[in-house]
Amino acid sequence: MKTNREILSEYLPEKAVSLALNLLEDSNVQLRITKSRSTKLGDYRPPLNRKYHRISVNHDLNKYHFLITLIHEFAHLKNWNLHQRKVRPHGKEWKTFFRELMAPYLVQEIFPPDILEVVIQFMKNPTSSVVNIKLLKKLREYDKGMTLITLDDIPENSKFSIYNGVIFTKLEKLKKRYKCLRLDTNRIYLVSPVMQVVPLIDN
Repeated sequence: MKTNREILSEYLPEKAVSLALNLLEDSNVQLRITKSRSTKLGDYRPPLNRKYHRISVNHDLNKYHFLITLIHEFAHLKNWNLHQRKVRPHGKEWKTFFRELMAPYLVQEIFPPDILEVVIQFMKNPTSSVVNIKLLKKLREYDKGMTLITLDDIPENSKFSIYNGVIFTKLEKLKKRYKCLRLDTNRIYLVSPVMQVVPLIDN
């Protein structure tokens, strides 16, 4: 059976492993590395019906994205220990814990300079990496063996499919999201610009 260090070494930058291992061992937490989930990258569950916290992170994230997601979830754990349900999940208290926990990792020994620059800017007012388009696009540049096309990359009025095969037409942009028409139901959805898509060409 692999040790926790060996497992973390598969998913984190080398210089981040010891720091993350200390964090894991100092917390009463079960870490699960899960299959890819289209709706979230990671998850935190408080110890309501169990004696331990639970954190999960998708297995298919690159090492830098995995690290940010892992620390994001540990910030939820710290937030719960101090405040439980008394504060908002991504409120100022969580942001403070996220900044404090990420601080030791914000070095070039862990992040490449181009990612580090974006992460440092992101940590001034952290949210989810999925919400921060600039950070997500930068992290996706380091996904190996994948040619990623986002909704932002394709022209208006073009057709595309998503992970489950559903087909849409891209319409105009409203503030931060695009209106998209789902063709089988004629319903309009607001979709993130960084949604991964497969462009379709009409015959």
